[in-house]
Amino acid sequence: MADIEKFYGYPEVLINGDGYMQQQPADFIGGVPEPLHLSSWFIISTELCERFTYYGASLMFAQYLKNELNMKKTDQVSIIRGFTFFCYFTTLFGAFIADQYLGKYITIAGFASWYILGISLLSISTLTSIERSVRLALFIISTYVFIGVGTGGIKSNVSVFVAEQVKTGYKATKIPGVYIDSRATIERCYRYFYLAINVGGFSGMLLCPQLAKNVNYFTAYVVPAGVMAVGLIIFVPGYSLYVKKPVGQSPFVKVYRTIRYALKNKNPNNAHWLDSSKGLKDAEWDDKYVDGLKRSIRACKVFLFYPIYWALYNNMTDNFINQGLEMKRPNWLSADQLNVINSAVLIVTIPIFDTWVFPALAKRGIYLGPIKKFFIGFMIVSAGFVYVTVIQKFVYKSGPYYEFNSPDVPEDAYNDISIWWQVPAYVCIGISEIFTSITGLEYAFSQAPAELKSTLTALFLLSNAGGSLLGMILAIWSGDPTVLYTFAAQSIIMFLFGIAFYLVFRHYDEEVRLQITYEG
Repeated sequence: MADIEKFYGYPEVLINGDGYMQQQPADFIGGVPEPLHLSSWFIISTELCERFTYYGASLMFAQYLKNELNMKKTDQVSIIRGFTFFCYFTTLFGAFIADQYLGKYITIAGFASWYILGISLLSISTLTSIERSVRLALFIISTYVFIGVGTGGIKSNVSVFVAEQVKTGYKATKIPGVYIDSRATIERCYRYFYLAINVGGFSGMLLCPQLAKNVNYFTAYVVPAGVMAVGLIIFVPGYSLYVKKPVGQSPFVKVYRTIRYALKNKNPNNAHWLDSSKGLKDAEWDDKYVDGLKRSIRACKVFLFYPIYWALYNNMTDNFINQGLEMKRPNWLSADQLNVINSAVLIVTIPIFDTWVFPALAKRGIYLGPIKKFFIGFMIVSAGFVYVTVIQKFVYKSGPYYEFNSPDVPEDAYNDISIWWQVPAYVCIGISEIFTSITGLEYAFSQAPAELKSTLTALFLLSNAGGSLLGMILAIWSGDPTVLYTFAAQSIIMFLFGIAFYLVFRHYDEEVRLQITYEG
């Protein structure tokens, strides 16, 4: 059991918390998680509401731009990918505000309020009494300036804030040798956090398109605005319960000074160039901080490979929907609603993997470190896009409209092939997230020193912005029939990048396994 606990990649020496031991006890057999505190549940509930709002609203963008604003496919994809880019680019701004000035609590509350204004403005943009050009302008302003900034400011801080509610260290249980271990509790925290993301997303994607179809777009956007307001109401009263780390000296100035000192005093005999900043008595940093900064830089190198993954992932919000619109489907089903399968897969499989699959592998001595998990996720999504390419080929082979490039093709045209053939593609992407997205959040949190946890999480999320930029470029070829070749190219590129990723970083898994310091 003790060996299994080491496999999780969290370090073995933890800082003190209330009633918790700093060092691993001599009779340690295994670690168990403790129940999450009420403060964690407040944050998790808020995240559920935010993801309901985000996915419920953004899932309708493709059909809204097509049906209400008469935009062609390439323009739809460009606008949606631009919006996604903005959502993840602004995570850096949110991390900076939290770490430099306001702290995570005020930052999350402030950006959530801004977010609610944006979704309310988006609702107004759907009113048919307003001119179409004005509606488009309101759509762009509400999504980019308000929702994009709001969700970015929240995302860079909320996953770190929920993990910071966990008391760090070891605490005895009634079973000799078995201790409450904060490493296991943090894993439980992230598991429930990601479940909340997908429960919220699933609910929003299930409900909002139906409201748009059966009522109107105004109602379909007002409901997410109300849910986001509920999330803020849940979050704010927990002020007295939250663990709030004080905002001290600028973490960015500290990073700059540490790096500057190391570069000025570079010693070629050191194993790492930052080691020149170690061993100083009067410096504002210590050796533990330098090790954390080294791990953060290493993590940033890993994250450089992520944009291609997100470029493929983001097809769910545009190109997959456009593909579904070209396929036969039941009257009660909206093409964009098939996205709920992705969330449903995660809701079902996350507990299965974390409770049975990963522990079973560990018992057999099979260590899946973060790099192996990332690689597996990359390969799964690559295989999924081989399938998507094949399906697109079958769409074009089916009649009566074939490649949809005839001038007399009606707006609501579709071929004689069932939309249910898309299901395996959504399943593949969902399973890949277990290995890539969840592991990425945990990796960013565990590798960064305390002062940089929001920043490193933001840099991980920023890789999605890079994926959106790639998607904006690929949007040029998102029309018919060139989208077929776009799907094929993405699958091949992801496969090659995944192989290169594993060859470059595979040794990092052993370093994570041996990591023994923890910046709480």
